[in-house]
Amino acid sequence: MQLSYSFIIPVYNRPDEVAELLASFNQQETAIPYEIVIIEDGSSIPCKEVIDAYPDLDITYLTKPNSGPGSSRNYGMERARGNYFIILDSDCMLPPQYVEVMDKQLKERYVDCFGGPDAAHPDFSNLQKAISYSMTSFFTTGGIRGGSEDTGKFQPRSFNMGLSKKAFQTSKGFGDIHPGEDPDLVLRLWDLGFKTALIPEAFVYHKRRISWKKFYTQVHKFGLVRPILNAWHPSTAKLTYWFPTLFIVGLAVSLLVALFGNTILLKFYALYVAIIFVHSSIINKSLVIGYLSIVATGIQFYGYGTGFLSSTIGIKWLRQLPRKRYPHLFFSTLENQK
Repeated sequence: MQLSYSFIIPVYNRPDEVAELLASFNQQETAIPYEIVIIEDGSSIPCKEVIDAYPDLDITYLTKPNSGPGSSRNYGMERARGNYFIILDSDCMLPPQYVEVMDKQLKERYVDCFGGPDAAHPDFSNLQKAISYSMTSFFTTGGIRGGSEDTGKFQPRSFNMGLSKKAFQTSKGFGDIHPGEDPDLVLRLWDLGFKTALIPEAFVYHKRRISWKKFYTQVHKFGLVRPILNAWHPSTAKLTYWFPTLFIVGLAVSLLVALFGNTILLKFYALYVAIIFVHSSIINKSLVIGYLSIVATGIQFYGYGTGFLSSTIGIKWLRQLPRKRYPHLFFSTLENQK
């Protein structure tokens, strides 16, 4: 099959991010043709002027009422010219070799859905690098997120995901939950017999959230969503999803016990904090980022852990309906708006 690529990028009030992303497209070292589909998801601050600054790029610009990133990606894929979609978040940037690497790997080992990792760009702020560390490090809940690198096991994420037109049409694309629309899609693809793979070389620079408050909100939602996905896909539930919750509970217990003179548990936590500090400082060549990585990891564990516990109580133990218990996690799709 001759592959033709369409990059699918939903955006909501982020013209500055689109400018950086398009600049990285402009620096691609490739002769492979591709289309860029930008979907303006009901933005009050459009990015049309930014797009007009790149007349040499093949850009299709679509506008629609706000219905969330999942529905916007579906909207773009329905109208794209390509037969293989590369889905990106607007806060990503591509290294110059991305298109070449992605195309080469798909031609050598084709799969209907792939994912690539994310990394911190050298120009990112210390805060962004610390958050990137907490989200990707082996010592936190990160690493290559989504599981094994084996084909059929890796769960791609929508900040850097490839999806064939056939897989999109068969699965009907993303659902209306957010976040969590990407693992939900992957799990449905597996049920339909499609395989997935990791392409480690096809990484993106992912800026993520740029404040502690936004980061907390993001990871807290991740925690809220996971029990919902477990309810929808029971066979995928894992004990490891409890780790952040148990980490926070264990820390509270260790502090309480320390008040009575027993500091053994607290010493284990101190050792863990030291490992995070040293590892991040070495990788990022900065003691400041090492310290900030401790803060980011704490926020990540607390936000995700409390969200996971709250959602587990509501969804699994009290049997509440996800859409009624957490309406802010669900968008009204375009179909529902008609």
